[in-house]
Amino acid sequence: MTITLNKKESEEFFYNALCNGLGYVCQYGLQLDYDSAKYKEAKMNWLKKNPGQEACLEDVLMQVLKDGGSLTLVDVEGGDDERHTIYLRDVHEKVSKTDSRRLVDMQTGNDDADTADCILQTVFFNEVIFG
Repeated sequence: MTITLNKKESEEFFYNALCNGLGYVCQYGLQLDYDSAKYKEAKMNWLKKNPGQEACLEDVLMQVLKDGGSLTLVDVEGGDDERHTIYLRDVHEKVSKTDSRRLVDMQTGNDDADTADCILQTVFFNEVIFG
């Protein structure tokens, strides 16, 4: 079964995956990397769009992507610091490539860290590599 998501849905699924699976993915010897100046700028942009609210890490990471920045997973245990960088267009294109069972779980609210992990790996690596 193929599931097609629009841009907004892809962003929502990816955001939820960041919230529920980023720490899980980092257990594989991967580290999230981003430009700290872009992060600060994105945080200010997010706060301007959401007055009176507190920005969490995932809010700002999504804003980094929306502002044209990138996120990178670095393999810090592999010895070669292999890097996998994504942009917002990758979120739009690749979330839908996640196994349909996982996407249905996310859509129906039956998602968990495994669901999030699969979405993040699919977006960053084009496939599920770990687990």
